[in-house]
Amino acid sequence: MSKTSHSNTLTGWREWVTLPDLGVDWIKAKIDTGARTSSLHAFDVVEFDREGEEWVRFRVKPWQHSQEDAVVVETPVHDRREVRSSSGHTQTRLVVKLLIRLVDREVLAEVTLSNRDEMGFRMLIGREALRRGYIVDPARSFLGGRAPRETRRRNRGKDPLTS
Repeated sequence: MSKTSHSNTLTGWREWVTLPDLGVDWIKAKIDTGARTSSLHAFDVVEFDREGEEWVRFRVKPWQHSQEDAVVVETPVHDRREVRSSSGHTQTRLVVKLLIRLVDREVLAEVTLSNRDEMGFRMLIGREALRRGYIVDPARSFLGGRAPRETRRRNRGKDPLTS
Protein backbone atom coordinates (compact mmCIF):
# COMPACT_ATOMS: atom_id res chain seq x y z
CA MET A 1 0.00 0.00 0.00
CA SER A 2 1.50 3.32 -1.03
CA LYS A 3 1.61 6.28 1.29
CA THR A 4 -0.44 9.29 0.19
CA SER A 5 0.56 12.91 0.59
CA HIS A 6 -2.95 14.00 1.52
CA SER A 7 -5.46 13.30 4.23
CA ASN A 8 -8.47 11.04 3.94
CA THR A 9 -11.46 13.30 4.42
CA LEU A 10 -14.83 11.64 4.90
CA THR A 11 -17.66 12.89 2.69
CA GLY A 12 -21.27 11.81 2.36
CA TRP A 13 -23.10 10.92 -0.87
CA ARG A 14 -24.32 14.53 -1.13
CA GLU A 15 -22.72 17.72 0.17
CA TRP A 16 -23.05 21.48 0.10
CA VAL A 17 -19.94 22.79 -1.67
CA THR A 18 -18.47 26.21 -2.36
CA LEU A 19 -16.96 27.46 -5.61
CA PRO A 20 -14.83 30.23 -4.08
CA ASP A 21 -13.34 31.63 -7.30
CA LEU A 22 -16.83 32.00 -8.78
CA GLY A 23 -18.42 33.66 -5.77
CA VAL A 24 -20.81 30.73 -5.27
CA ASP A 25 -21.06 30.18 -1.52
CA TRP A 26 -23.52 27.27 -1.59
CA ILE A 27 -24.37 24.73 -4.26
CA LYS A 28 -25.66 21.24 -3.56
CA ALA A 29 -23.54 18.50 -5.14
CA LYS A 30 -23.92 14.77 -5.54
CA ILE A 31 -20.76 12.81 -4.82
CA ASP A 32 -20.61 10.43 -7.78
CA THR A 33 -17.93 7.75 -7.81
CA GLY A 34 -19.43 6.47 -11.08
CA ALA A 35 -18.42 9.67 -12.88
CA ARG A 36 -14.78 10.24 -13.75
CA THR A 37 -14.98 14.01 -14.15
CA SER A 38 -16.96 16.48 -12.08
CA SER A 39 -19.81 18.33 -13.80
CA LEU A 40 -21.48 21.69 -13.27
CA HIS A 41 -24.80 23.00 -14.55
CA ALA A 42 -23.96 25.87 -16.91
CA PHE A 43 -26.16 27.86 -19.25
CA ASP A 44 -25.73 30.71 -21.75
CA VAL A 45 -22.41 29.09 -22.70
CA VAL A 46 -20.39 31.16 -25.19
CA GLU A 47 -16.90 30.29 -26.40
CA PHE A 48 -14.57 33.13 -27.35
CA ASP A 49 -10.93 33.94 -28.02
CA ARG A 50 -8.85 35.97 -25.55
CA GLU A 51 -5.29 36.78 -26.61
CA GLY A 52 -5.07 33.68 -28.77
CA GLU A 53 -6.46 31.28 -26.15
CA GLU A 54 -9.83 29.56 -25.97
CA TRP A 55 -12.08 30.91 -23.22
CA VAL A 56 -15.67 30.30 -22.23
CA ARG A 57 -18.30 32.53 -20.65
CA PHE A 58 -21.24 30.89 -18.89
CA ARG A 59 -23.76 31.42 -16.14
CA VAL A 60 -24.18 29.30 -13.03
CA LYS A 61 -27.50 29.04 -11.20
CA PRO A 62 -26.78 27.76 -7.69
CA TRP A 63 -30.49 27.23 -6.88
CA GLN A 64 -32.55 24.44 -8.35
CA HIS A 65 -35.72 26.40 -9.18
CA SER A 66 -34.54 29.99 -9.28
CA GLN A 67 -32.46 32.47 -11.29
CA GLU A 68 -31.58 34.25 -8.03
CA ASP A 69 -27.86 34.64 -7.33
CA ALA A 70 -26.85 33.47 -10.83
CA VAL A 71 -23.25 34.39 -11.60
CA VAL A 72 -21.42 35.01 -14.87
CA VAL A 73 -18.10 33.19 -15.20
CA GLU A 74 -15.26 33.70 -17.70
CA THR A 75 -12.44 31.17 -17.62
CA PRO A 76 -10.00 29.44 -19.99
CA VAL A 77 -11.11 26.23 -21.69
CA HIS A 78 -8.93 23.45 -20.31
CA ASP A 79 -10.07 20.64 -22.62
CA ARG A 80 -12.94 19.07 -24.55
CA ARG A 81 -14.12 15.58 -23.65
CA GLU A 82 -16.49 12.97 -24.94
CA VAL A 83 -18.77 12.17 -22.00
CA ARG A 84 -21.30 9.35 -21.86
CA SER A 85 -24.41 10.25 -19.88
CA SER A 86 -26.22 7.85 -17.58
CA SER A 87 -28.73 7.32 -20.41
CA GLY A 88 -25.90 6.17 -22.72
CA HIS A 89 -25.73 9.25 -24.97
CA THR A 90 -22.28 10.59 -25.85
CA GLN A 91 -21.67 14.32 -25.98
CA THR A 92 -18.63 16.57 -26.34
CA ARG A 93 -18.35 18.90 -23.34
CA LEU A 94 -16.09 21.79 -22.48
CA VAL A 95 -13.81 21.21 -19.49
CA VAL A 96 -12.67 24.00 -17.17
CA LYS A 97 -10.62 23.93 -14.00
CA LEU A 98 -12.42 25.12 -10.87
CA LEU A 99 -11.50 25.37 -7.22
CA ILE A 100 -14.02 23.40 -5.13
CA ARG A 101 -14.34 23.56 -1.34
CA LEU A 102 -15.69 20.19 -0.23
CA VAL A 103 -15.90 19.29 3.48
CA ASP A 104 -13.58 22.12 4.54
CA ARG A 105 -10.87 21.29 1.99
CA GLU A 106 -10.16 22.84 -1.39
CA VAL A 107 -9.28 20.90 -4.53
CA LEU A 108 -8.63 22.11 -8.05
CA ALA A 109 -10.80 19.93 -10.26
CA GLU A 110 -11.51 19.42 -13.94
CA VAL A 111 -15.22 20.16 -14.41
CA THR A 112 -17.35 19.62 -17.49
CA LEU A 113 -20.04 22.16 -18.32
CA SER A 114 -23.43 20.62 -18.97
CA ASN A 115 -27.16 21.22 -18.86
CA ARG A 116 -28.31 19.71 -15.55
CA ASP A 117 -31.65 21.54 -15.48
CA GLU A 118 -33.62 18.32 -15.18
CA MET A 119 -31.25 16.76 -12.65
CA GLY A 120 -31.64 16.81 -8.87
CA PHE A 121 -28.21 18.34 -8.27
CA ARG A 122 -26.56 21.34 -9.89
CA MET A 123 -23.15 19.70 -9.57
CA LEU A 124 -21.54 16.26 -9.54
CA ILE A 125 -18.20 15.65 -7.88
CA GLY A 126 -16.44 12.83 -9.75
CA ARG A 127 -13.62 10.39 -9.00
CA GLU A 128 -10.79 12.63 -10.25
CA ALA A 129 -11.58 15.24 -7.57
CA LEU A 130 -12.31 12.61 -4.92
CA ARG A 131 -9.03 10.76 -5.37
CA ARG A 132 -7.29 13.77 -3.87
CA GLY A 133 -7.98 12.47 -0.39
CA TYR A 134 -11.69 11.79 0.04
CA ILE A 135 -13.47 8.70 1.31
CA VAL A 136 -17.18 8.47 0.48
CA ASP A 137 -19.66 7.12 3.04
CA PRO A 138 -22.77 6.35 0.96
CA ALA A 139 -24.94 6.13 4.09
CA ARG A 140 -24.29 9.73 5.15
CA SER A 141 -25.00 13.23 3.86
CA PHE A 142 -23.76 16.77 4.44
CA LEU A 143 -20.70 15.89 6.54
CA GLY A 144 -19.25 19.29 5.65
CA GLY A 145 -22.26 21.00 7.22
CA ARG A 146 -25.50 22.34 5.89
CA ALA A 147 -26.23 25.62 4.23
CA PRO A 148 -28.31 27.99 6.38
CA ARG A 149 -32.04 27.17 6.48
CA GLU A 150 -33.04 30.11 4.28
CA THR A 151 -30.45 29.00 1.71
CA ARG A 152 -31.81 25.44 1.70
CA ARG A 153 -35.38 26.74 1.28
CA ARG A 154 -34.28 28.91 -1.65
CA ASN A 155 -32.61 25.86 -3.22
CA ARG A 156 -35.96 24.05 -3.07
CA GLY A 157 -37.68 27.01 -4.75
CA LYS A 158 -39.44 28.18 -1.59
CA ASP A 159 -39.64 31.66 -0.14
CA PRO A 160 -37.10 31.78 2.74
CA LEU A 161 -39.30 34.24 4.65
CA THR A 162 -42.32 31.94 4.98
CA SER A 163 -42.51 28.96 7.28
